[in-house]
Amino acid sequence: MTAAMLPLAGWARAGTGDPEVMTSNGPVRGRVEDGIQVFRGVRYGADTATTRFARPKRPDPWTEVAAATAYGASAPQRGGDAPQSEDCLFLNVWTPGLSDGARRPVMAYIHGGAYNSGSGSDELYDGTRLAARRDVVVVTVNHRLNAFGYLYLAPLMPGVFPDSGNAGQWDLILALEWVRDNAAAFGGDPGRVMVFGQSGGGAKIATMMASPAAAGLFHAAATMSGQQVTASGPLNAERRARAFLAALKIDPDKPGAIASVPAARMIEALGARDPLDETQGVYFGPVLDERMLTRHPFWPDAPGQSAHIPMILGNTLDETRTLIGKREPGLFEIGWDALPGALARHMRCDIDPGAVVAAYRAAYPERSPVDIFFAAATAGRSWRGQVEEADARARQGAPTWVYRFDLPWTEDGGKWGAPHTVDIGYVFGNLDKPGAMPGEAAAARRVSDEISGAFAALARTGSPEYAGLAAWPTYRVPARETMLFGAETRMARDPRGVERALFSKVPFIQWGS
Repeated sequence: MTAAMLPLAGWARAGTGDPEVMTSNGPVRGRVEDGIQVFRGVRYGADTATTRFARPKRPDPWTEVAAATAYGASAPQRGGDAPQSEDCLFLNVWTPGLSDGARRPVMAYIHGGAYNSGSGSDELYDGTRLAARRDVVVVTVNHRLNAFGYLYLAPLMPGVFPDSGNAGQWDLILALEWVRDNAAAFGGDPGRVMVFGQSGGGAKIATMMASPAAAGLFHAAATMSGQQVTASGPLNAERRARAFLAALKIDPDKPGAIASVPAARMIEALGARDPLDETQGVYFGPVLDERMLTRHPFWPDAPGQSAHIPMILGNTLDETRTLIGKREPGLFEIGWDALPGALARHMRCDIDPGAVVAAYRAAYPERSPVDIFFAAATAGRSWRGQVEEADARARQGAPTWVYRFDLPWTEDGGKWGAPHTVDIGYVFGNLDKPGAMPGEAAAARRVSDEISGAFAALARTGSPEYAGLAAWPTYRVPARETMLFGAETRMARDPRGVERALFSKVPFIQWGS
């Protein structure tokens, strides 16, 4: 059979042997694991080494059945144990049935890692249990990261790399096009695709909600501790590109040099200091490039193109206990005298830290300096973007639901609280996997059922409400209704309202903008 004679996507076989599916690019063979048909390492794009800094291309079609039984390579990045390669455009699928007419919702997960690291192959994201328990198709995705995905070369090399600043976002667009074209063959409904992601994954989703090229590719969204109110401005992105090229000792007038530099050298150069804040490594993220992005994701308002998309936004109660506390364990011993200085370094907003301490002590007189540090750093740095996005959608009248994850991780006597990434294992039902942060067993099982059920309900019906969960009204201003997932799952109106009001007096400037 020649490439031109390939049948359309949709043919599937799932008899007693390994399941096979004809995708839009060629046939693949997966495995059955715990009653779920699993396809790992399915190619959705060509090797990006051939399109470095450019929009991805669909792969050349194939005719021989390709094994889809092992994860594909992760994108090049610093650290990590999994194989890495510029040939990284692979995705993974878990489905309860193939071409069985069920037309299940599709839940496509986008991994975190602040645009710099991560992959869809993490054990914590294994979709077996979510697919089985909720009768959904689960997809996870790899895409280009860091300089490979977000180095903005367009103004330095005119006409050579026009899409370089958002190449990683273009990868996600191609992956969602693959989902649209192949969902039915994997037992899914291409008209009910929900994207969900944590941290950087949520930020990538927020960015796509304002990307014209992504319009129509997903029908519901959930972001977990991940917001992108503003993208990088083109002038700042150019300054960062110059700093990165300087670290590589590459002249901007020689585009061939950056196109051919070994990937390992590019990874080494990721340690370059950011020209806008030399206490940080150089930032890479989406760019207001007038191509992928013609406006900021959630500024000055919520994007009109996504006003009809039902959306869940969530954060955890103690985001920064791991984000900051793991790097600076001495902060768990901080006293009152050192507290303002520590907050000044970590709140990422221009507000008087002394006034912040005074406001917290007045509102929460029982709290220690340690508790106030992590609460204020969380409110100023990690939670504020969610408030901006949720309020913008409420003003727009868009269907929006907000949650806060409160159930503490039991590790180290509970010192970490409910930290950044804690909710991932609960949504996937993978509390026994590496990287999970389970709480007390009985409560953890209940909360996992509640939050995974809510996410699946959003994918299925466009609302997170279902029979196993308390009533969850949409988010409105000024009530700011929020579901609290914790020892007791309940609704609250404007939780942490004192903190929200305190930080609302200063403009929100997203790091990397």
